[in-house]
Amino acid sequence: MSDLFTNIAPVANLYKKASIKSEVVSQILFGERFTILSRSGKWLKIRIIEDGYKGYIKKNSYYSNIKPTHKVSSLRAKVYKFPNLIKKTSELTFGSKIKILEKKSKFFKFHKGWINKNDVKPISYRENNPFRKISIFENVRYTWGGKSFKGIDCSALIQVFLNFNNKFCPRDTKDQLKFFKKNIKLKKLKKNDIIYWKGHVALALSSKKLIHAYGPMKKTVIMGINQTIERIQQTAKLKVIGIKRL
Repeated sequence: MSDLFTNIAPVANLYKKASIKSEVVSQILFGERFTILSRSGKWLKIRIIEDGYKGYIKKNSYYSNIKPTHKVSSLRAKVYKFPNLIKKTSELTFGSKIKILEKKSKFFKFHKGWINKNDVKPISYRENNPFRKISIFENVRYTWGGKSFKGIDCSALIQVFLNFNNKFCPRDTKDQLKFFKKNIKLKKLKKNDIIYWKGHVALALSSKKLIHAYGPMKKTVIMGINQTIERIQQTAKLKVIGIKRL
């Protein structure tokens, strides 16, 4: 048996400890792969292949390693029982990965149902600008540990778009800050530069605007860069500690 497994729940919470009362430290998306480090009752301790993150998931549905052919490119993709728009069975979030088994008209079949072909791209697809569609998450609820359209946190907002474009990105802000090497001064900041505070991160949409999943506003918002820096300085007593360029 392969020691690689594939998550087939739409989104599964990754807990710090083997308890639903424990902190949700991240999530594993549909089609993301993992290795099992240990088993304990209804729990698995796993390591996510995409970012090396470790934690506990409940023993729900998972398969031996499935090689994906496509990835979800829309914020939320509906899954149907048949190749039509009549009976929705679930939804997959941006960045989920699937293996296409059959094609029919405007739909692709994978092992959980049918999905509109306009909602997916080939697994090898990359954008010239990896953050081109990041604004699709505007107004999505802020959720600590979240990685989906139901809720996302600030570091996941950066990670999911780089992962979608087949680029490695650590899960947490402190690790991202170490991983990205090119440092930029604030006065030279431009589109797609990544701004870090202790425990927080935002992406510059231009030299004037940024987007971030912002806990105090409980959602993903577009704000002025100077406005954000001043607000975080005043409310959290935090200064910008790094600006990175890919």
